[in-house]
Amino acid sequence: MSVDLSANAGTSPVREGYRFDEARLAAWMEGHVADFAGPIRVAQFKGGQSNPTYRLDTPGRSYVLRRKPPGPVLKGAHAVEREARVLGALGKANFPVARVYGLCTDDSVIGSWFYVMDMVEGRIFWDATFPDVGRDERATYFDAMNRTIAALHRFQPEALGLGDYGRPGNYFERQIARWSKQYLEDEAAGRDPGMDRLIEWLPTAIPAGDETRLVHGDFRCDNMIFHPHEPRILAVLDWELSTLGHPLADFAYHAMMFRMPPDIVAGLGGADLQALGIPDEHAYRDTYCRHAGRPPISEADYAFCIAFNFFRLAAIFHGIKGRVIRGNAASAHARERAASLPRLIALAVESMELCR
Repeated sequence: MSVDLSANAGTSPVREGYRFDEARLAAWMEGHVADFAGPIRVAQFKGGQSNPTYRLDTPGRSYVLRRKPPGPVLKGAHAVEREARVLGALGKANFPVARVYGLCTDDSVIGSWFYVMDMVEGRIFWDATFPDVGRDERATYFDAMNRTIAALHRFQPEALGLGDYGRPGNYFERQIARWSKQYLEDEAAGRDPGMDRLIEWLPTAIPAGDETRLVHGDFRCDNMIFHPHEPRILAVLDWELSTLGHPLADFAYHAMMFRMPPDIVAGLGGADLQALGIPDEHAYRDTYCRHAGRPPISEADYAFCIAFNFFRLAAIFHGIKGRVIRGNAASAHARERAASLPRLIALAVESMELCR
């Protein structure tokens, strides 16, 4: 099965159900965005399905708008105000994120809360092999990703003003309980022996010690904007899953790319890393520890973190499978993700076995 992972790239005309009063938006921007001068031209990014995302072009510059979806939403979901807050805090600390110009919590402007940030121009790599980069340069692009996630994990949340951005401590325990509950309650999607084993084993194998840092939650190459010509990250995107959590969980999610089949999400599974000039997983992990200023990760702790992350992603895909079966997620993309579930479970079980 082959999936075009760049299908979410670029923009399209604003889709039915996501349009809004552009004149009201322009009036709001005149009062809240420094140096704004219209008129504006609005297009919708093909990605950003959870929080609809738009490109706003004016004669002088371009912006990005992210909003809550129109209509009723679950309490706590689609929290664009959290995204705006973390972007603002990280921008002040010189971490590579887009500049936020303003947050609007008045539904009367476009129908839901939104924020406006800078449009950062550069390259997004949808393929984790970085095919558009020469072999001799690829390692420097991977080092840029490694340095960036390590820099994120070096921040103390309190120093960023984000000490209350999530619940500190017991991250693995809380996450395992959350995703186990969702899996067990979705009867339509059925049960899987591998998932049942993981649910039984994971709470018993949580590594000793605890840490709390700001975590991104979805740190992948296709959630970054690179400089047009240099191995440098200009902005890390999509902070919707960010919270306070365990940094090793966040890094292991990123490092899953080494084992991830490339047709599920951007991954390197099956790739010839040496031929591509890409560091192997072990070297990449050790480099992260050096950049983050932390001791090496034990093989057992790392295997647990990988198993946990494949389990977490499998639980998410299990939920998608349930929605497909119930008929409220009938897109081809959702069906493809549901079909990938057995492979994700197998990868999680494989990592679990390495811990024993």
